[in-house]
Amino acid sequence: MPLIRIDLIEGRSEREISGIGAAVHHALQTCFGIPERDRFQVITEHRRGRLVYDPGYLDVARTDGIVIVQVFFATGRTDEQKQAFYALVASGIAERAGIRVEDVFITLVENTRGDWSFGNGVAQYLTMPREQWR
Repeated sequence: MPLIRIDLIEGRSEREISGIGAAVHHALQTCFGIPERDRFQVITEHRRGRLVYDPGYLDVARTDGIVIVQVFFATGRTDEQKQAFYALVASGIAERAGIRVEDVFITLVENTRGDWSFGNGVAQYLTMPREQWR
């Protein structure tokens, strides 16, 4: 059910972009139990100067290698799950795409299951039995 937005400065290789997406999805599955097939990602590359960030906010040294990950999903995860997710995404992106953990910026946006339609103008999570969600 999550919708993932990944923003980065243009110039990444296909291997890096694929590795970023794979690392995020793996962490979603591991930390939150997201099904394998529930993968919806929007990856946007920006020209230099069009993705603006502070290179030292909260004493984290960021570079133009920054990757911003936004996760939109239903409410209900614990702070412990979220912290594990942040750590696994950062280490996974570093491992799979060679990006510094300092350059991985993550934000979670929670809503309710009634806030989703996966097509046909239907709120599937409100109308389908839970066992069909996988």
